[in-house]
Amino acid sequence: MNAEAQIPMAPARDRLRPLRYLMRTPLLLLHILIAVPLALAVFNPLARRLSVGGERLDHRATRWWSGALLRCFGLRIRRVGEPLPGAALFVANHVSWMDIELMHSQHMMCFVAKAEIERWPLVGWLASRAGTIYHRRGSTHSLGAVIERVVERLQQGMPVGVFPEGGTGAGDSVRTFHARIFQVAASAGVPIQPIALCYGKNGKMDLGVPFGPKESFLANVVRIFGSPRIDAEVHFLEPLTMSGEGRREIAEIARSRIAAALGYA
Repeated sequence: MNAEAQIPMAPARDRLRPLRYLMRTPLLLLHILIAVPLALAVFNPLARRLSVGGERLDHRATRWWSGALLRCFGLRIRRVGEPLPGAALFVANHVSWMDIELMHSQHMMCFVAKAEIERWPLVGWLASRAGTIYHRRGSTHSLGAVIERVVERLQQGMPVGVFPEGGTGAGDSVRTFHARIFQVAASAGVPIQPIALCYGKNGKMDLGVPFGPKESFLANVVRIFGSPRIDAEVHFLEPLTMSGEGRREIAEIARSRIAAALGYA
């Protein structure tokens, strides 16, 4: 092998990236100018009593806000299947900071998310007002308190979304699901619905979407903001009920179904 063959090829320069920044920045600023006052107006006790088309006004506003935000980033959203109505535990693979917004764009639910998200610009602000329950990873006390709050929300008839992997991955597999969180479905007597999230064309995960090694939240946001259009798919899969199975078994069934939907199985 000659020396020239050993020299890695430099990645092709994306000459359209500056143009995408130029086109998307005004849209994002306009969205923020419109959506922030709207969110302040609807996230209050009075708005919770108002409904549009049978859906609470604040829930509809959250779905609109989330979908519009992702479209500002060049995402084209496609839904497969239907979410369960009423109280349910939704469990999904965790790929990106966009996951909460992607799921919110299709169905309103409370989330259990890592405490760091609360400090993220814009995304954390909206997540907090949408009822996100924050968990401090590594804290047994925090997890116990989170589980109690999740059961309360479910018993009140509210759907809850969780990411049982415990954090975002590289996007090339669905990692082991932590089983303890599945106990809340049994405690509250609600079904479980797995959700497969995919970013990429033709149902194939684009491994450039997840966080890169040591990549910060802001760096990932800026990179995605200038990237070519991304197809984002939300697959609502066949629901599960805990009827005799242990939580570890039901966690593995949910993980396997998500992996199969993403073509990993």
